[in-house]
Amino acid sequence: MQNPFKAGDTKVYRKTITEADFAQFEVGLVHPVCSTFALAQAMEWASRLFVLEMKDPDEEGIGTMVHIDHLSPAFLGETLEVEASFKSLTGNALHCDITVKAEERVVATGQTGQKILKKEKINRLLKNSRN
Repeated sequence: MQNPFKAGDTKVYRKTITEADFAQFEVGLVHPVCSTFALAQAMEWASRLFVLEMKDPDEEGIGTMVHIDHLSPAFLGETLEVEASFKSLTGNALHCDITVKAEERVVATGQTGQKILKKEKINRLLKNSRN
């Protein structure tokens, strides 16, 4: 693993809201706006953009935490700007602060955590968790 980043460095992911992002469950549509679940996925991807540049070929990132304060709706067709800010790297544990905006409106804020581990360790942990 390498770390070319410092606290405050940012990565940005842009995502346009589609019907697949709506708040819905097995029983059907809840609200025709971006779900908190879809926000979590976008937030985790934005922080993963750091991981992609940090991990070695025999390593992979694995999510450890997502915290979301969902502050306002995002509507069909709006483009979200999901900004991950490098907060800290402690050992192999990356923490990012996240801000999600639709134009100037803040849709959500939060934090993510990921660890960078050897692929063989992840495979071993997953295998042992099934037993």
